[in-house]
This record gives sequence, structure tokens and C-alpha cells, in this order.
Amino acid sequence: MKIYLIGYMGCGKSTMGRKLAQRLNLCFIDLDKYIEERNFRTIPTIFAEEGEEGFRLCEKKALEEIADFENLVVATGGGAPCFFENMELMNRTGATIYIAPPTEILVERLLKSKNERPLIKGKSREELTRFIDENLQKRAPFYEKASLIIRDKHNLEVDDVLRLLEKE
Repeated sequence: MKIYLIGYMGCGKSTMGRKLAQRLNLCFIDLDKYIEERNFRTIPTIFAEEGEEGFRLCEKKALEEIADFENLVVATGGGAPCFFENMELMNRTGATIYIAPPTEILVERLLKSKNERPLIKGKSREELTRFIDENLQKRAPFYEKASLIIRDKHNLEVDDVLRLLEKE
């Protein structure tokens, strides 16, 4: 069994991924942390040294490696499904779950952690809302290819996800 969690930053992929993995007795991989460990550099360093294109190539390679693993839950980076054939690879090798809370929830979560996220650092609430909405529009065609989509959940619980997986 392999489950990929996709969605915008702040949607809860890593938190849900850890809980799901624990409940299902599977391994958990945070794709960004995996990339950092495999490349011996932080994501910001990869971006600074190789630009977004270099980072996306590292991300693609990491996903290709992980696609061969078994029995795990993967929390992807927010942009991972949107490049190369990453979404198709994930759908082919596991179940994909798009966690899609409303923009207002993402704004609230990201405002609390914006100093940790370079892409949104220093943005006002209005700027952040506009930024998220614009990015979600661009990413929606990729995210919507997920085998399961979970919308409008403020406090998504593991049991909610497990019930949906059972129906799949």
C-alpha cells in the first residue's frame, strides 16, 4: 500500500501523513525532508544554487525513487504534482489524496507560520489570500487528478480519511 498526500502548503499533508502512517502501521516520508537528505542540502539552498528548475528535477528524481517503495504514506510538497509527469506517476503507483481546505483556513494556518516559509514571508493577509487563490487556480488541474479529494474540512481526522479510502 502506498498513499500520496497532495495539496497546497498548510493544508495538513505532513500532520495527516504521520497520523495515517501510524494508524495503518506504514512508514512515513515527508518528500521535502527526503530530498534534503538525499541531496545533503536544504530546500532553500537547492533553490538558491539551482533555481526552481533544479529543485523540481531533484523532486522528480525523489518521487521516482519513492515510487518503488512499498507500505508508506508520502506527504508531497505543494508543487510536486504540478511538474513533469509527477501526478501520473503517483496515481499509477499508489492512492493520491488531495487535501483541499478553503482558502480562509490556509490563510489562517500560513499566517501563523509565515516566517518559516520563504514564498510567503512578509505578506499581509490580503496579499497572502490573493497569492493562495492565484496559485490554487494554476495548480487545480493537477490536484484534481487525485483519486480522492477531501474538501472543506477544518479539523480533518484520520478516521475521515480512512473511511474514504475504504470506499475507494
